Amino acid sequence: MTENQTVTRRVILTAGTTGLVGASTLLLAACSTGGADTAAPAASSAATGSATGSAAAPSGAASGAAAVGGAEIAKLADVPVGQATSVTFDGQELLVAQPTAGTVVAFSSVCPHQGCAVAFAKTDFACPCHGSTFELATGDVTHGPAQKGLTAVKAVVSGDAIVAA
Repeated sequence: MTENQTVTRRVILTAGTTGLVGASTLLLAACSTGGADTAAPAASSAATGSATGSAAAPSGAASGAAAVGGAEIAKLADVPVGQATSVTFDGQELLVAQPTAGTVVAFSSVCPHQGCAVAFAKTDFACPCHGSTFELATGDVTHGPAQKGLTAVKAVVSGDAIVAA
C-alpha cells in the first residue's frame, strides 16, 4: 500500500472472513473421521459360536465385518456371561462379550462416530466422548450420536477359548 491508500472496513472484514474460513476448514479436517462413517455397515452384528466352534451369522450380520486371524482372542473363562472384556488382538483393541452362555461376540472398540475408545459399561458398550451406547449382543447403536453400530469381528467358542473365525 502507498501512503495515500487507507484500509477500509471492507478490506478488514474480507481478510478476517477469509482467515476464519481457513481456520474452520482445518478444524473440521482435524475432527473428521476420514470417511469411517461410510466404511462401516449400518447394521452391525457378530457371528455367534457354540461349544463345538461352529459359527452361524445372525440375520442382518455385517457383511463388512473385520477379519482378523483365526487365533485365540481370549479365554472363555475371562468373559463372564452377560459381560464383556477388552482385549488386544492382532494389534487391534477388541470388546469381547458373552451375552448368553456359550455365545460370544467381538467388536472393534473404536466408536464409529469420532473414533474414541468404547468400553463395556455394566449392560452395554458406551463411548465416553459423546455418549453413544451400543447393544451388548449385536453392537447396534442404542443411543446416538453414532449413526452406525460397532464393527463386528467374527468370533466363536473352541473348547475353553474364544477364537477369531
